[in-house]
Amino acid sequence: MDIRPLSADYAVAPQITPEDIPAIVAAGFDTVICNRPDGEIPPDLHAEALRPAIEAAGLRLVVNPVVGGGLSMENVEAQKAAIDMGGKVLAYCASGNRSSIVWALALAGTRPTEELVAAGARYGYQVPQFRDLIERLAQGR
Repeated sequence: MDIRPLSADYAVAPQITPEDIPAIVAAGFDTVICNRPDGEIPPDLHAEALRPAIEAAGLRLVVNPVVGGGLSMENVEAQKAAIDMGGKVLAYCASGNRSSIVWALALAGTRPTEELVAAGARYGYQVPQFRDLIERLAQGR
């Protein structure tokens, strides 16, 4: 299980499997956010296929699929709502890139832009490309 923390209460990971759920619980997470669209993966890894095992482990599951190249403000708002539920969050997609970008956009204006950009960039995620959008969102809050 490759968990990459972006903050004390939010981390990203590549695609999870049922076998990863004990490690997610052991790491102290409360919520799992699926940012991966079902069309990218086999049916046994679809969010709703994973839901029973995730919820049986006492975790919340939020499904917020972010289509590559099609990130929307609805995605950003849904990610923020999931984060605002409180607790420690693990978000996953194919690599963690989309989950880091949507996190940075969701938190625009609540933390310094450079902090949000650097958190994902340290793992090679493409957050720096969204610096201007993060700044614009921050000004609107």
